[in-house]
Amino acid sequence: MIAKEPPGPRSTGIRALAVIFLLSLAALAAVACDDSGKGGEIDIDGSSTVYPITAAVAEDFHAVAGDVRVNVAFSGTGGGLEVFCAGETHLSNASRPIEQDELDACAENGINDVLEIQVGLDALTVMVHPDNDFADCLTIEQLHEIFRTGGAANWSAVDASFPDQPIALYYPGTDSGTFDYFVEAIIKDVDEAANHRGDGTASEDDNVLAVGIGGDGDSIGYFGFAYFQDAGQSLKAVSVDGGEGCVAPSFDSALDGSYPLSRPLFIYTRESSLAEHPENPMLRFLEFYLDNATALVAEVGYVSLPADTLQEQQARIEPYLP
Repeated sequence: MIAKEPPGPRSTGIRALAVIFLLSLAALAAVACDDSGKGGEIDIDGSSTVYPITAAVAEDFHAVAGDVRVNVAFSGTGGGLEVFCAGETHLSNASRPIEQDELDACAENGINDVLEIQVGLDALTVMVHPDNDFADCLTIEQLHEIFRTGGAANWSAVDASFPDQPIALYYPGTDSGTFDYFVEAIIKDVDEAANHRGDGTASEDDNVLAVGIGGDGDSIGYFGFAYFQDAGQSLKAVSVDGGEGCVAPSFDSALDGSYPLSRPLFIYTRESSLAEHPENPMLRFLEFYLDNATALVAEVGYVSLPADTLQEQQARIEPYLP
């Protein structure tokens, strides 16, 4: 079993796939079941942000449903929804809502019954090297200037009191829902015509970004709150001023919405995959996911849904439960 280290994330659950099988990208249009109606296989891809939650659920689900094989991987929200809409996976992790062009792609492949389920909350975290003693709080406008195309090359261009040192950027790849969210919340919010710069280090793997930021004294980057917590003392979180003062990323500030970069986290599946038969492995998995979401979301380092919001998500699968 993977070691549990509450209240932080399961570090090995984020850094390795020790007990979760790697996703095969072979096209699988439906869940495979044996003649008893039990067993089967569930293929999951998508957001690296949501990955630790789903991987933890898959691990614990295996302990009670060892007849079901759950394969979890991450290629980014966009990449995961692409293969989901092609019918190659059964569930897709997403750190942003599905977009209309993605729904259209699903429809083109006969997938017209996409089901959205919110599983938690995140405080997208901006980080610098722990030796950085000047960028304690940045405004939305300053973050925009740092990450926009043609923006600040040196820290002193962000604030005259900052040192005249080059800025080293680390950020998720363009298939990432975290990247998409940041573009909308920071880049486009200040200037709709602006674009995210591309001259930094990009990766769909947040662990690569964490290592990069932690090893570069001039660095700044961003990714999900759980990965920041998992990094321990190797990174320093930056508070964000959205116009009402500096707010640090935390469980409380994400839950009450005071942190400007708090956001919902989702999983997507198909309604038709829940209605095949009472022992459907996808239905069993989703029921287990939501029944254990409060504990597991917090355990891996994100913010659990309020009780009323969680009940709304559970109500979405209740019609299919035996």
